[in-house]
Amino acid sequence: MSSPSKRRKLDTGGKQPRGTAKGLEFFFARQRQNNAGTASADAAGGPKSASTELEDEELARKLQAEWDEEMANESKAGGDNTRSASPTSNLAIDDSKPDMEPFAKTEVKSPASLKTTLTLQSTGTAEDAITNTIPLDESPLVFEPSKYLDLLREHWATEGGNASYALLTRCFVLVSGTSSRIKIVDTLVNCLRLLIEGDPSSLLPAVWLATNSISPSYISLELGLGGSAISKALKQVCGLDNRSLKAIYDKYGDAGDVAFEAKKKQSFTLRKPKPLTIKGVHQSLVKIATSQGQGSGQAKQRIVDRLLQDARGGEESRFIVRTLCQHLRIGAVKTTMLIALSRAFLLSRTPDANYSLMSIPELLKLKKEDLAEIWGKAEEVVKACFARRPNYNDLIPVLLEIGISDELLIRCGLTLHIPLRPMLGSITRDLSEMLTKLQGRDFACEYKYDGQRAQVHCDDEGKVSIFSRHLELMTDKYPDLVELVPKIRGEGVSSFIMEGEVVAVDRETGELKSFQTLTNRARKDVEIGSIKIEVCLFAFDLMFLNGQPLLDRSFRERRELLRSLFVEVPHSFTWVKSLDATSSDPETVLDFFKNATESKCEGIMVKILDNLVDIPYMGNGEDQTNEEPEKLATPISKSKAKEKAKGNGATVVGEEKKRKTGSRRKPLLATYEPDKRLDSWLKVKKDYSSSFDTLDLIPIAGWHGQGRKAKWWSPVLLAVRNEETGMLEAVCKCMSGFTDAFYKVVKQFYDDGEDSGERKNTRSQKPSFIEYPGPMPDVWFEPQEVWEMAFADVTLSPTYTAAIGLVSDERGLSLRFPRFLRKRDDKGLEDASTNEFLAGLWRKQEAKAVTGEAKGAKGEDDELERAEDEE
Repeated sequence: MSSPSKRRKLDTGGKQPRGTAKGLEFFFARQRQNNAGTASADAAGGPKSASTELEDEELARKLQAEWDEEMANESKAGGDNTRSASPTSNLAIDDSKPDMEPFAKTEVKSPASLKTTLTLQSTGTAEDAITNTIPLDESPLVFEPSKYLDLLREHWATEGGNASYALLTRCFVLVSGTSSRIKIVDTLVNCLRLLIEGDPSSLLPAVWLATNSISPSYISLELGLGGSAISKALKQVCGLDNRSLKAIYDKYGDAGDVAFEAKKKQSFTLRKPKPLTIKGVHQSLVKIATSQGQGSGQAKQRIVDRLLQDARGGEESRFIVRTLCQHLRIGAVKTTMLIALSRAFLLSRTPDANYSLMSIPELLKLKKEDLAEIWGKAEEVVKACFARRPNYNDLIPVLLEIGISDELLIRCGLTLHIPLRPMLGSITRDLSEMLTKLQGRDFACEYKYDGQRAQVHCDDEGKVSIFSRHLELMTDKYPDLVELVPKIRGEGVSSFIMEGEVVAVDRETGELKSFQTLTNRARKDVEIGSIKIEVCLFAFDLMFLNGQPLLDRSFRERRELLRSLFVEVPHSFTWVKSLDATSSDPETVLDFFKNATESKCEGIMVKILDNLVDIPYMGNGEDQTNEEPEKLATPISKSKAKEKAKGNGATVVGEEKKRKTGSRRKPLLATYEPDKRLDSWLKVKKDYSSSFDTLDLIPIAGWHGQGRKAKWWSPVLLAVRNEETGMLEAVCKCMSGFTDAFYKVVKQFYDDGEDSGERKNTRSQKPSFIEYPGPMPDVWFEPQEVWEMAFADVTLSPTYTAAIGLVSDERGLSLRFPRFLRKRDDKGLEDASTNEFLAGLWRKQEAKAVTGEAKGAKGEDDELERAEDEE
């Protein structure tokens, strides 16, 4: 059977010019002509007369008019996401029908009854009307999944019984359309609850899709898709040429927005789209990531094509493309998802589960503080589980079975060859601040080596796994350590998880080498015989021993086990150099710090040795945890901050102080706390002890320079991260500290295509995930690098919105006299400084200023007294 397009060519008889659009009149005219030729052969029982054909044509036009009217009504109700179809081009033909004859013989039916044979609507704008009406952004204590589940199950039954991708898209649209943390979490919670109660098997793939990943960090599963695959799919599916696609991209800049606009321009399809499901989309991504060998490129392209063909409407297309690009940007970062999961499982369970739930009527009666406490306890359990075993494939099935309980910590505890998220240290600006914070406590000072942090796992069979700070598997990078690790086990040691620093060394002398030297070592498939850069593992902690976790033991106990049960191998395996001291030994600590910096170390780490809960903590409490449960209950959104800015513009520093004063402080313990940044570990780096602070910022845009720098980017716009929303917030421009050689490298890396004709790592339009209200730069960078920047002060800014709402309702923060120091090859975007950290620097700076003013006033009083005595 020939295709409809081929049949049209045959019907023309060569008389119709190629490329000319053929309307319905053409087909009826040909039919009348054919019927007229055979009318004399069978006048009584033959084909219909011309008058009958005219009635069929009129019938077709009547159906078209009815359809246009219905589409117009839907367009008014649904906004500009739908539009009426043209009678000549917007034909979506079900490929199950052999030809178009049924159209000429169809009886008068309602448009809804014709959908199974012929759809005259524009396929590019068809939306899922069922999910679009669900108020996912309601408070979880008001939202009732049972109201919508029956309708959703009936709707999903037509699609194989699995939850539709349209539900997840609805969630993404609402989340990306707000800057309110409360709304983001509420929307995720309600979406998760619908899946928990309606289709539990789709929950796990939904969580992976919402967190913009398909596997944990330690499993190397990358999509490996280039921009060309997505561009090719958009051109093929939406009928665009290179010029049209480039025009859309130049206008919108974001790949997802380009897909949205391209889908709206799609006017027909010869294959009825098969609605996407959450499971199906996730499985497609896994297939793309696992496709290898000959023909894998074509296989990946077919999967991408099919995903975009089946996407219903512009929004599904937008988020499918963003997922394929690995830039979802909906603010559902790891912390947000864990919070949403904890709340969802307090309120919902699967039909066959029997664990107890929280009573919603009782929760509604609670005060905000009491409710935050209940949320916070559940969040801590889920976060602790994920910190010990960071894999949703392990966490979600257990949650579906037992919900939120203490058993969850047992079922999702430490496991060999699965990395736990490392504990982090807080930054102190000088030794005196550190000594003040740890007053009255015994602590250990350790060299902070300039190397790569490594987490080493070894089981009782001698199998070794080595993970980076970011949980990436790097066993292949260090085959020499893999061979060495089983040999360092002392008597009675069968299995362990150890943490240390891998440092490049001179194997003969033991001299330490720089981190730059270590980066020159190959990353994969390293052969022992070809190793030119030798390394030494400096161990500093022990978290697991002979099947037992040691996280709840004090640092003194963990260190004693590490040093007594393992065998030192000179210049290959040893412990970090350390010194035990107290706050009454400032001179000793200072000498140790100087020795560390002279030995090519970054500085020192200071760690509390014992759990002394009775000694009051002298720090400011700002860095006690990554997140506080109460913080989520009363955030200050950007929109609210801007509204207040129009009023009196009063700052919220006083409110911040009240919240800090009233918050509960945890005791400073010596236990190992995965994925937390606590003051029980403090780092003092040599850069911090100088006259300026440093920040790790992300370059996001640039302007053409002037004069000698006209061919380079100068200045460069830099940003901090907002961990809660996933946004990058511009904080300053910098044009100081760059060398001409570095300018050239930056211009080549961020190429706007003016000279080369091809863009590289740049955009013409501002990405949706960047917050910058100032004058538009000449080019936007694809965020990829981290630069270390020095500065004189942190200042309130009327231009920049970084950290707005954290220290002031009307102003963000900026940097005074920023200066480029170096590019941080050892850090990814997730390691860049955050807006919270920037706000913390500003508070410390203001506190020091107040102290300085008090000292200045006291000095003036003393001078006045002396003058009075002399008189």
